[in-house]
Amino acid sequence: MSVLDNSIVNVALPTLRADLDVSGAGLQLVVAGYAVAYSVLLITGARLGGVLGHRRAFHLGLVSFTLTSLACGLAPGTTSLIVFRFLQGASAALMTPQTMSLIQRNFTGEARLRALGFFSAMIAGGVVAGQVAGGLLVSLDLFGAGWRTVFLVNVPVGLALMVAGPRVIPPDEPEGDVDLDLLGLVILGAAVLLFVMPLILGHELGWPAWTWACLAASVVVFALFVWVERGLAARGRRPLLSVRMLRAPGLRPAAVMLLLAPATWAGFLFTTTLHLQGDLGMSALKSGLAFVPCVVAFGAVGLSWQRVPARWHANLIPAGFAVAAVAYLFVGPLAGGGVGYELLTALIGFGLGVMSIIMSVALEGVALSDAADASGLLLTLMQLGQVVGVAGVGTVFLTAVGDGGSTRHAEYGTGRVLAAVALVAVVSALLLVRDRRRGRVGQAPVAVRP
Repeated sequence: MSVLDNSIVNVALPTLRADLDVSGAGLQLVVAGYAVAYSVLLITGARLGGVLGHRRAFHLGLVSFTLTSLACGLAPGTTSLIVFRFLQGASAALMTPQTMSLIQRNFTGEARLRALGFFSAMIAGGVVAGQVAGGLLVSLDLFGAGWRTVFLVNVPVGLALMVAGPRVIPPDEPEGDVDLDLLGLVILGAAVLLFVMPLILGHELGWPAWTWACLAASVVVFALFVWVERGLAARGRRPLLSVRMLRAPGLRPAAVMLLLAPATWAGFLFTTTLHLQGDLGMSALKSGLAFVPCVVAFGAVGLSWQRVPARWHANLIPAGFAVAAVAYLFVGPLAGGGVGYELLTALIGFGLGVMSIIMSVALEGVALSDAADASGLLLTLMQLGQVVGVAGVGTVFLTAVGDGGSTRHAEYGTGRVLAAVALVAVVSALLLVRDRRRGRVGQAPVAVRP
């Protein structure tokens, strides 16, 4: 549900906009609010599983997610919807990490591999289901609820899981003292909000002085976060994000890629949906179906890259991002235009599918004792990338539309921005390949000193 809800709202945005008279910035906040809470609280949510027990944490997250979904579906206005979306993302950050922990604890050997494979397939399938199911629900307009059904659909699913969960998930004991690093959490949250809010609101307010002051302050607060986290690690405590892991071979270029690639993906979904249902006049269902080639190609690469010989894994990454960059550049003029558009969106999915390779390749040079910290850092950056994509790329698109341009014209400019960002990811991927060839990645893993 958490993956589905990260994408299901996209195709409902135009209907939501018409019903609640939401501004472009309001639409960005509806999408980004969920992603901000999810990304910032993800590691804390995972660690709360150790404090409460993973089954209990999962059920608390599930109950909260179901209730906040109901609240989103009943929201009377834009402000309340944004608040409830933030709380929904926070609930997902508590619920989702427990799934992986429960799999690791309750399955072994081949059964664990099958469970992890099913979990990965659900993640890939959730993106497809989100786009298509969202379009179907809005088009059906059940009980006249319109866009609200994309949130209300979670309620019966959540109730069913509440009934089934205690019967199929065995209990587990809390792990004792776990360092939650609440100070780091507050500082990171402040830094993200200082960066995201002016990006989203600036284009509608004419970029007043406070937006630039907030952007400058975000750099200072991010630096403060790094300093605090390093201090915690030096004192033998476990920080929220182990920034020292960026010194591990291959982790730095991987971090850049896992920030930028999801940013292009989230920005593409957000802006293209507005274009398809804007100037092109597509229905919610038809616009949702327009993304299927992209997401199917993405999932196919994610599920098949392991069949390629291991020595070629790193080389697939820059090739994939290069394909995505070219497709982004040309997809704007063809948006919604038949076979050519479908081919280009499939190429985008094919290119971005290499994201599933990055973490595997990057973690080859990390000692087992550091794997959890490195994975946590990379996963958080992936989620933050989606926030940056909706805020940054969405602002480029909405600014072009607000200046009197059509959504088709805005798509041209957005495509060039997405292509440029993808090219930066190509450069980072080439650096990873270089490190691998020099023997800095893929050799005997080494621990990273604090």
